Amino acid sequence: GTARHDREMAIQAKRNLSKTTDPVERLRLQCLARGSAGIKGLGRVFRIMDDDNSRTLDFKEFVKGLNEYAVMIDKEEAQEIFRIFDKDGSGTIDFDEFLVTLRPPMSNARKEIIMQAFRKLDKTGDGVITIEDLRGVYNAKHHPKYQNGDWTEDQVFRAFLDNFDSPYDKDGKVTTEEFMNYYAGVSASIDTDVYFIIMMKKAWKL
Repeated sequence: GTARHDREMAIQAKRNLSKTTDPVERLRLQCLARGSAGIKGLGRVFRIMDDDNSRTLDFKEFVKGLNEYAVMIDKEEAQEIFRIFDKDGSGTIDFDEFLVTLRPPMSNARKEIIMQAFRKLDKTGDGVITIEDLRGVYNAKHHPKYQNGDWTEDQVFRAFLDNFDSPYDKDGKVTTEEFMNYYAGVSASIDTDVYFIIMMKKAWKL
């Protein structure tokens, strides 16, 4: 179902783009017009821009990243967005904070069900989902690549985790933050809380 949600969300985002004047909202919608991984994709571009691994960007890097991701934005708008995120006026923005703010807002009901799924997967309860956590919760044996002998069970688990992992930093561990980011993208394509909650319950047998 996610592919269909993705298409619907992309169409909706494009439609809303013509209506909004808020620069942050415009950037969010441009990312979402590429599907639920759109914000993650922008994060990947910024990661590459961040040569010194400071996890911050100055204005020049910020604009270069937006251009590279082919976001249509003029200089004034980019300056305005940069100012909003550069809260302390240091001339740099923290891009983790930037990506969190860019994430589509979600109701508490949605956050709660996402956290329930996270807690179910996080068997050890340490706040991070790892391959070890998945062993008892996710059955790898149904995976086609496992069945035809291409992948081991661990490789199936790893591919599963990579869906949720930060695109620029795949370490085989998924934090609450990364899990939330992923589902914020999915959530943006689903209008009602009720439907989102049913989908999550079905997907994770909650």
